[in-house]
Amino acid sequence: MSLTIDIPEALRDRVQAIAARSNLTPSQVVADALEHGLSLEWQEHFIAQVEAGLKDADNGDFASDADLSALVNKYRPM
Repeated sequence: MSLTIDIPEALRDRVQAIAARSNLTPSQVVADALEHGLSLEWQEHFIAQVEAGLKDADNGDFASDADLSALVNKYRPM
């Protein structure tokens, strides 16, 4: 199904920016928002967090074995 809507330029620019940063089409970004209730603000925040994590990984900033063990043991029954 094809649907054409008129949206404000600022909103269109945000959709296009999200699409470019996430390798999705603008239609996929809008469909995701409509199908899953993921606002543009949520999508922008998610992408920013992923990009920050990738930057940390590129810099070799990973959790240590001790950090991972502490996290796993935090939720393990006693």
